[in-house]
Amino acid sequence: MTAKTDPAASDDPAASSATASAPPKAESPIAPSTTTQPKPRFAIFIATAAGFGYLPKAPGTWGSLGSFILFAVPACLWFGPEVPYMLANGSVGDFSNVNLPASYFHQFVWAYVVLFLLISAVGVWAAHRTAEFWHQKDPGRVVIDEVSGQFLTMLLGSGVPIWWRVPELRYATLAPGFILMRSALNWKYLLVGFILFRVFDIWKPFPARQAESLPGGWGIMADDWIAGIYAAIGLWLARAAGL
Repeated sequence: MTAKTDPAASDDPAASSATASAPPKAESPIAPSTTTQPKPRFAIFIATAAGFGYLPKAPGTWGSLGSFILFAVPACLWFGPEVPYMLANGSVGDFSNVNLPASYFHQFVWAYVVLFLLISAVGVWAAHRTAEFWHQKDPGRVVIDEVSGQFLTMLLGSGVPIWWRVPELRYATLAPGFILMRSALNWKYLLVGFILFRVFDIWKPFPARQAESLPGGWGIMADDWIAGIYAAIGLWLARAAGL
């Protein structure tokens, strides 16, 4: 209280003088915080897609481009020296010189499905940890959601067979795995899939924008999965139209 609000202090000059002459109390030092959160380096590495999120201007676009590395490289590694021949002869379904069993193609499809699920599961965890550390709901540098969404676009949009064209293939049992492999290395599919995903990711049609309200990493990832599904439908229709 001041003298204006404490009558007793105003009526006693001696008390007022003693109070005025008393040395001010020293402020107690603030104890250093012992709850500093350690930097989740591995989570940040995953969330930024190995640093793609730090690239300037439109980090989400860089994340989408980085997704193509995960989509195309495994196809080359999986089929190895057979890739050039398969790409050259796939349009007519000529697999007579491909020394691979049909099960090898089916395993390729399942490997891509597992890869997508792994990227998505780890992405939810990494996005949550990174956003929590940076104290932001959806940091711009977190691009693992774009990686996952773009991968889903290519997996569904270019991997699902166009049924009325499968019988044209001489070896129809190879169709699902072969179509996915061929799409992974087809520049037209990659370009259309990239453009469509970026459009839907920015547009965020229902219920993509609503999905952003989900808690933690789910809100960061889910809207890109929905955008990926929309883009996959567009890519599949483009293939069906003869792209």
